[in-house]
Amino acid sequence: MAVPKSKISKSKRNQRRAHDALRSDAYIEDKDSGELRRPHHIDLKTGMYKGRQVLKVKDAI
Repeated sequence: MAVPKSKISKSKRNQRRAHDALRSDAYIEDKDSGELRRPHHIDLKTGMYKGRQVLKVKDAI
């Protein structure tokens, strides 16, 4: 059975847990449409990414 050789200090334990916190997703306001979107993702309303048209947008039915 695996047994630790020495006690893990509170500091080391907490450093390991530093990355376990839950964070909310980041959203930014699009410059052109004003819609919220994820950074580095395509704007699905307009089909634009980095100022160029990437997707053809379907018209609403």
